[in-house]
Amino acid sequence: MANGALQFLLNDEIVTLDNFDPNLTVLQYLRNIENKTGTKEGCASGDCGACTVVVAELSNTSTDLAYKSINSCITFLGAMHGKQLITVEHLKPASQLDSNEKLHSVQQNMVDHHASQCGFCTPGFVMSSFALHKNKQNPDREEVLEALAGNLCRCTGYRSIIDAAIDQTNDCGNDSFAQNYQQTVDKLSVLNQLPAVQIQSTNKSYFAPKSSQELSTYLLAHPNATLVAGGTDLALSVTQHLSSINELVYLGEVEELNAITVDDEFIHIGSAVPYHKFTHLLEKEYSDLGDMIERIGSMQIRNNGTLGGNIGNASPIGDMPPALISLGCTMELQCGDKTRTVLVEDYFVDYKKTILAPSEFIKSISIPRANKPKAEAALKVYKISKRIDDDISAVLASFYIELTNNQVTAIRIAFGGMAAIPKRALATEQVLLNNAFTKENIDRAQQALTQDYQPMSDVRASDAYRMRVAQNLLEKCFIELTQSSASSTPHQLIETRVINHA
Repeated sequence: MANGALQFLLNDEIVTLDNFDPNLTVLQYLRNIENKTGTKEGCASGDCGACTVVVAELSNTSTDLAYKSINSCITFLGAMHGKQLITVEHLKPASQLDSNEKLHSVQQNMVDHHASQCGFCTPGFVMSSFALHKNKQNPDREEVLEALAGNLCRCTGYRSIIDAAIDQTNDCGNDSFAQNYQQTVDKLSVLNQLPAVQIQSTNKSYFAPKSSQELSTYLLAHPNATLVAGGTDLALSVTQHLSSINELVYLGEVEELNAITVDDEFIHIGSAVPYHKFTHLLEKEYSDLGDMIERIGSMQIRNNGTLGGNIGNASPIGDMPPALISLGCTMELQCGDKTRTVLVEDYFVDYKKTILAPSEFIKSISIPRANKPKAEAALKVYKISKRIDDDISAVLASFYIELTNNQVTAIRIAFGGMAAIPKRALATEQVLLNNAFTKENIDRAQQALTQDYQPMSDVRASDAYRMRVAQNLLEKCFIELTQSSASSTPHQLIETRVINHA
């Protein structure tokens, strides 16, 4: 049963749209239809943060609200169903609910710290800071830097902006959103009980199923439909390449695809679960993997981007597939009422080509837990990019190694950016497997990498650079596993996180 209407809260007002273009972004809706121009367009690709808005949605308990910052320029409007959309125009302190004269505390901090000049980037910084303080009243410096890493400023300099965001914002806990908290929960609870949204116009359609059964049934009848979850990659085809998607299916409402389950052996993550909801689980098992995920885009990107999307678009430079391949992860695929389980490494066939059959979709990804003692097994993940945060990999390397008495008893090595698909280094693995973990054998393995990969040159790196980096990362892995004092992580560079983004 389809509802046929998109419904969400714009601040505190319920918006109902019986018909809309599925390609319409939240930013376009705000600026062109609602005439709310405080939210800016800078890059139209989710890089600069000028378009940042905040979304409040019901948590898993359905009684609490979770606030998150998103890039409105690459978020399709359909994703707002059942949520509250908050823009910079809506920020008011509790003491001035009927007046537009007094600023919200996060805005006032920007003024007090002289953190705005031309003002173009300011609304985005304000909204990122607002989301941060809604989730944590007194954030520390590292949390502020992470929250602001997706926002750019070209004229103020970041120190004053960081100071403004660090400043305690007592009003945030007692603003208009706090006062209307229960009313918002009640309104969203009603909206979330509505049937699936399905809209059909003359030449475009939009469907947001609520179950995998609804999704699979629809895809059997519409095998050419385009699936979208976070949209952080797909939306670029609309905003950057001016493409038009005629059949769009949104996965953010599918219950099974948004589930996380943990057992003794695996962490099972639904394909539509955003990064911010599962990063902490993987970080507990594999610290290197957690560190790498924190470098996938910005917080706005990780609040929307999904694991299924990162795999599903079959990019040779996707950050997660090499790590999933080296861990031996599996995926559950569904078509109709049938499912099958495949290794992540078997999913990729050629550039942008996969084993996915017509009408089939990724249901979940299963990641083995780190049950072996750390002395016996290790996962090392390295991302090489021009910026620490919010940048595309030139090379991403992932090494899973099990050692017994300094003998390599199990090994899986995978690289991204080195071939047309994320790919294992099988020849390199054979050099090391069942041999001593020594510098001499690492030297041999480095030469074997040239048998596994013939990287290409592009705007990010040359083929020679990629090969040299891949060989060096193999040696880096060896040094870090054999010398406990030799370790380098992005956290050592946290103080330059925001500045390096510029």
